Amino acid sequence: MHLARIPWEIAEEGPLAMIKGFLVSLLACFAARSVVHGQAAAGLAPKKFLSIPLGKVKPAGWLHDQLVVQTNGLAGHEHDFYDYVAQSDWIGGTSYYSNLEEAGSYWFNGMVPNGVLLDDAKIMSQVQQFLDYVLDHQDSTGWLGPEVNTTKPRYLWGRYPFFFGAIQMVEANSTLADRVIPALHKFVSLANSMLHNGEGLEDWTRTRWEDFVITLQWLYDFYPDGKENLLIDTMKMLKYTGDPWEDVFKEEYFPKSAVENLTNPFPVLTWHGVNMAEGLKALPSTYRFTHNQSDLDAASKGWDLLFQYHGRPSGIFAADEYLAGLEAIRGTELCLVVETMFSGSYLYQVIGDPKFADRVERIAYNALPATLTGDMWSRQYLQQQNQIAAKNMTPNPFPTDGPYSNVFGLEPNYPCCTVNHPQGWPKFISNAFVTTPDQKSLVHVYLGPFNVNLTLARGNKVSVAVDTLYPFSDTLATTITADKDFTYYVRIPSWVSKGTITIDGGVRKAVSPSEGLQAVSVRAGTTKFTLNLPSDITIESRPHSSIAVHRGPLHYAFDIARSQKVLKRNAQQPLAVDLEFDATTSWQFALGDPKTFVFNADVPSGGTLPSPIFDSGLPPFTITAPACLVDWDVAGDTFAASPPEDPECVGSVTNITLWPFGATKLRIGEFPTFNAD
Repeated sequence: MHLARIPWEIAEEGPLAMIKGFLVSLLACFAARSVVHGQAAAGLAPKKFLSIPLGKVKPAGWLHDQLVVQTNGLAGHEHDFYDYVAQSDWIGGTSYYSNLEEAGSYWFNGMVPNGVLLDDAKIMSQVQQFLDYVLDHQDSTGWLGPEVNTTKPRYLWGRYPFFFGAIQMVEANSTLADRVIPALHKFVSLANSMLHNGEGLEDWTRTRWEDFVITLQWLYDFYPDGKENLLIDTMKMLKYTGDPWEDVFKEEYFPKSAVENLTNPFPVLTWHGVNMAEGLKALPSTYRFTHNQSDLDAASKGWDLLFQYHGRPSGIFAADEYLAGLEAIRGTELCLVVETMFSGSYLYQVIGDPKFADRVERIAYNALPATLTGDMWSRQYLQQQNQIAAKNMTPNPFPTDGPYSNVFGLEPNYPCCTVNHPQGWPKFISNAFVTTPDQKSLVHVYLGPFNVNLTLARGNKVSVAVDTLYPFSDTLATTITADKDFTYYVRIPSWVSKGTITIDGGVRKAVSPSEGLQAVSVRAGTTKFTLNLPSDITIESRPHSSIAVHRGPLHYAFDIARSQKVLKRNAQQPLAVDLEFDATTSWQFALGDPKTFVFNADVPSGGTLPSPIFDSGLPPFTITAPACLVDWDVAGDTFAASPPEDPECVGSVTNITLWPFGATKLRIGEFPTFNAD
C-alpha cells in the first residue's frame, strides 16, 4: 500500500499543520506495521554481496590515468573557482542554486572517493574542511546543512549526498567515526520526528527517499549504537511518506514511450530521469527491512522495463528531463548516467544478478565518457545517440530541456551535472570488487586494471593486482597474494564468446561461470591466472529498422569530424569553456551486411594507452564496415531526423571506421542499412 497524495501545501501553518502531522503519522505508522505482510521478519535482510570500504580498491593503469584526467579537469578544480562549490553555503558562503541545497553535497559526495582513490592531498584537505564545517555547525535540534541559523526551508533531500560522502570518509578513515556517527544519529532522531509530523518533505524528497534509507542501513549494519528500532522505523517512515516505486515499476503503469504526451498516474517526478535512476535503489533497499522477495522481483522487472522501452546502445536510458523513449536524437542527462551506475552497483550487491553488472560496465565505458570532452573540462547536460552537432539548438528535440542542453561546457542548461558528475568514475572503481557475505571470498565485478589490498575473514590478508587494458584488450592478467587458501571469483560478462582461463601456467581451459562468476581456487602464497575474453561483433535492432554495433562492452559509432568554436570562457578559470561542435564531413551513412564487418585491434606500443583515451582517434579498437551515403534529412539544422528505412545509396560503397562510442563527441550510433544486392 502507499499513502494517498494530500495537498499539504495548503496546510503548512496553523491548526491544519497539526492535523496534517497527526494524519501523516497515523497513516504511515499503519502502513509501516503492514510492511511485512504478516511476516515476523526482524532486522535487515543480508545482501548477496558486501561492498568494500573506500580505499581498499584502487585503480591501476589506464583507469588510474582516467581518474587523474578527471582530477586535472573540471571536477578537480571546482573548489578553486566555481561559486556553487568555492562559495557554497554548506561551508559558510552564500552560493546555492536551489532551496533543495544539493550543490555542495553533490560535490562532496563525488570528490571524497576521487581524493581517496588518488591519495590527493589537496582534495582530501578540501573535503575534510567541508565535513568539519558541517559537523561543527550542527544545531541543537540535530539539523545538518546550510539552513542552520537561517530562515531557509528545511527539506531532507539535500542532506543525502552529504551522508554518502561522510560514510565514505569514515570508511577511508575510521578515526572520523567518533565525530560523524553521533552527528548522524542525532540527525536521524530529528528526521524521524519530522517524518512523523509530515515535515521536511517536498516532491524531490518524496521521490529520493531511498538514499536516506541506504544511509540508515549503513548505520544499522556498522554503527547501530543500540538504536536499531529507531533506524528501522525511520526507514519505514521514509518509504511510506515517499513515492510508491513498487507501483511505478509495474508493467501496467510503466510508460512504453516518451512521456511528454502521457499522464503519470503517480507523482510527476517519478518519470523524471534522474529520479528514475535513483529510484532503481528503492525496492532493493526496501527488501532489506521487509524481507519480501516481491520487492526484489519488482526491482528486477522495473530495471528490465526501463531499458526495454527507453534504453540506449550506450548502456544508459533516455530522459531529456523525463523518460524519452527510443528515438536516437532524444537526450540522456549526465546526472542520470552517474546515478544509474551507482544504483546498478547497489542492485548487484543486493540481488546478485549479473545483468546489473553487465549494464553498469557498459555505461561506464560508453555513455559516461561520451558526454564529456576528452580532457574532462567540459560536459554536456544531454547526450544523444545520433549527435550531428553540439550547439545552441533552435529548434531542439528536447520537449522540456533548453536549446543549450547538448553544448559541452561548464554548466549548460543547469548546474547540477557539474557538481554531481564527479562521482561516476570513483564509485565505479570502489564498487569494482565486493566480498561474499561471510567475507571469505573476494569477487571481481567490473573488469579493468585494479589493485586491491584487504583482509578477509579468518585474518586472511589478500592483495590483488589486475593488469589489463580492458575494455581495450580481451586479456586480463591477475596476480593474487594471500595468507590462506580461499575462493576468488571474477565476473565473466554475458557478451564473452569462447573465453578461456589459464591458472599458474597450466592448461588453458574454457571459462565455466556460474551466475556470471568464474571461481578460482587460490592457495596460500601467490596465484596467477590469465583470462582471455574475446567477443563477437553483435548487432542490436533499433527503431526505424536501424542497427547499433557492439563488440564486447564497447558500442561503436561513426565519429563525425568536427570544428570547434568557443562560446564562453570562464573569467576565473580559462580552461572552463563552453564549446560548440559542428560537423565538417558527411555523416549520412547506411551500413552494409554486418557479416562483412571487421574488428581491428591496434595494440599500443609499450602496452600503454594514450591519455586521455576517450577522445577522437585514440582508442586501439575499431570496426571497419562497408557503408554508403544515403538521403537522410536534418530536422531544423541541428539534429538528425530518424534513420531512413530501406534507403538507396546515393554514393559509392566504401569502408568507414567505427570507433568506441565513448571517444566520439559528434557521432552516428544508430544506422540505417542498405541492401548490397
